[in-house]
Amino acid sequence: MKNIPITLKYMGVCLSLLFITSCKDDFVSTRPLGEVSEEVTWSDPALAEAFVLDIYNGLGQGGLDEQMQASLTDEAMFTHPGRGINTITESRSNAADQGWINGTYSWSELYKRIRATNLAIVNLTESKFDDTNKANSLLGEAYFLRGYYYQQLLRFYGSIPLIDKPYELGEEDYTLERSTYEDCVNFIVSDCDKAVELLTGVTNPAGRANAIAALALKARVLTYAASDLHDVPTASSKSPTIAAFSNKEYLGYVSGDRTERWQKAKDAAFAVVNQTNYGYKMNLSAPVSPAEGTENYKTLSLGGGSNAVPADGAVELLLGRFFSELKDEGGNYVGRNNGPNGYHNWAGNTPIQNLVDDYEMVDGSQFSWTNPVHASAPYQNRDPRFYATVLYDGADWKPRTNDVKGLDPFNQIQTGQYEVVNSSGSITVQAGLDTRTSSIEDWNGTQTGYYFRKFTDPDPAIIDQNTRQTIPWPVLKYTEAVLNYVEACIELGQDGEARNWLNKIRFRSGMPAITESGDELRQRYRNERRIELVYEEHRFFDARRWMIAPNTIGSKIGLIRIGATLKDGKKVQVYHYDPESYTYKYTPSDLDPGIENRQWLDKMYFMPISRDEINRNTKLTQNPGYE
Repeated sequence: MKNIPITLKYMGVCLSLLFITSCKDDFVSTRPLGEVSEEVTWSDPALAEAFVLDIYNGLGQGGLDEQMQASLTDEAMFTHPGRGINTITESRSNAADQGWINGTYSWSELYKRIRATNLAIVNLTESKFDDTNKANSLLGEAYFLRGYYYQQLLRFYGSIPLIDKPYELGEEDYTLERSTYEDCVNFIVSDCDKAVELLTGVTNPAGRANAIAALALKARVLTYAASDLHDVPTASSKSPTIAAFSNKEYLGYVSGDRTERWQKAKDAAFAVVNQTNYGYKMNLSAPVSPAEGTENYKTLSLGGGSNAVPADGAVELLLGRFFSELKDEGGNYVGRNNGPNGYHNWAGNTPIQNLVDDYEMVDGSQFSWTNPVHASAPYQNRDPRFYATVLYDGADWKPRTNDVKGLDPFNQIQTGQYEVVNSSGSITVQAGLDTRTSSIEDWNGTQTGYYFRKFTDPDPAIIDQNTRQTIPWPVLKYTEAVLNYVEACIELGQDGEARNWLNKIRFRSGMPAITESGDELRQRYRNERRIELVYEEHRFFDARRWMIAPNTIGSKIGLIRIGATLKDGKKVQVYHYDPESYTYKYTPSDLDPGIENRQWLDKMYFMPISRDEINRNTKLTQNPGYE
C-alpha cells in the first residue's frame, strides 16, 4: 500500500484523531504516524482536498521573495552582491550555473508539483467518495494547477517534456524528450478548458483557482504563443542564435498562421474581459484626478479587488498568493526587504532610472532630461502611478523609528547630499539618511537613488523592520487579461478597440487618452503594460517575447545623483525637502563599472536547462547558446 506524506497542519490534526480512535484495536500498528495511505486519502473528501491544497505550495511566496525577478530586468537592481543575480543580468548563465532562479520557476520543484497534480487527476477522475461536486471541483483545481505549473516552465525554458501520468516504481523508462512548443501550448490550453468546465459555478475561497482564473491563464499562454519570440520565422530573423538552433520546434511555431494565433489569444482574453463584476473602476469615460489615480493604483497594489474583498464592488485579483500575520513567511516582509536603510530596512530590489524615465508626464507627454522644466523637477507632475510605486528623494513616507525621529521629523525619503548649517554656523554637506553613507546604516543603502514602494503597506503602525504585512501577490489579475486583449487587438489591426480598453486603464490611473495608431500605438501599449504591471514578473518575459531585451534589460543600470545647495540667506539646520530654501540639481548617471555589468546575449531568450536535469534525462536537448 502506498503512503502519501501529509504536511498540512490541519491534516495532522485529522490524522491524530484517526489514530487515537484506532489505537485500541491496533496497538502494535507500524503504520507511520505522519503518513496516510493512498486508499484512505482518495476515499475521504477532506483528505483529498488537503492533498490538492498542498499542491498550491508550488506558488512559493508568489514573487515576494527577498530577491525579486524585477532585479533581472530594467525595473530594478538587487543591492546585495553574491546572490546569483549578476549571473543572469550579465548573460553568464550556463547549464552548470544558471544563476538565481526563483523556486516558482525551478525545473525540479515544478515537476514535483506536476506529479502531485497527475496523482490528483487520476484519483479524482473516478472519485472514490460520494460527494461528486467536491470531487469535480478538486479535479478542476488540479487541472488548473497542472496547467499553471507547465506554463511557468514553458515561459522560462521553452518547451518541456509533457508528463500526464504519475510515474510508478518499475517503469520501463523514466526519460522523455521535450515536446514541441505547439504541443505544450495545446496541452496547457486543454487543461485550462477542463478546469473551466469543472469550476464554472464553483465559488472557491480567496487564494484558490476558479473558472475565471483558468480563462485568464489560457489567455496569457495564447498571448505568449502569438508573440515574436515564439514565431520561429520572426525570431530567426532577429536572432542568429535562434536561427542556428537545430530544434526550433522547441522554441515556437515553425509553421502555421500567426494571425490565427492572435485571434485565439484575443478570443481567450475577451472571455475574461467580458465578465461582469470584474475590473476595478474600469468603466470610466474620462480620467480621474491625479490624486485619485494614485489612490486607485495603491488600492490595487495592496490587494484591493480580491475575490475575498472586492474593491468598489468589482474583483480585480483573479488568483493571489495570500499571507497571514499568524504565519511567518518571506512574503510578509516586503517592507523590510526593500525599504530604505534609514528606516533600518534592507534596500533589496531598488527601482532604476531606466524605469523612472519611462513614466510619462501627467499630461501624457514623454519625460525628457533635455527638457529643462522636467530636469529641474523630475518628480513633479508624473504619471500618478509613479507615486504609488517608487520612493524618491523628498517623497513622504512613514514616521522614522525612535532613534531617527530627531534627524527627520518630516518623514521624507533622503537619497541626496544636502547643505546644512552646523552648530558653529558653518555650511557643511550632509548625506541623506537613506544613502549608502547614511549616519543610520552605511552599508545597505540604494545604489540607484530610489526605493521600492509597491506592495508595501503604508500603514504607519507597520514598522517594516519587524512587522509582518499581509499584501497578496497577484498570480493572475483582470487588468493583465485586459492588456492581453489590447495587445491582440493591436496585432490584428483593431486599433479602435485596443485604444478603448487601454484608455479604461489610463482613466483609472488619472492619465489622458491614447490616440495613436499602428506601431505608435503598439509602443504606447508596451510602455503602458510596463508601468501598470511593474514588479509583477511580467517584464522579464515581455522583453523577451517582444524581442526588445537587447535594448531594454540588456542596458546599463541608470541611477540618479542629487545635490541640494542652500539659497542665499537660508540657514537650515535639520534637513527636509524644501525648494524655497534649496536649489536642487538632479544628475542622471550609470552605475559604476564592476558592481553589475549588464549585457545581453541572445541565449538569454531562454534559460538553460540545468546540467543535473540533462544528466538525469539524456533525451533532453539543451536550449540554444548553451550547448
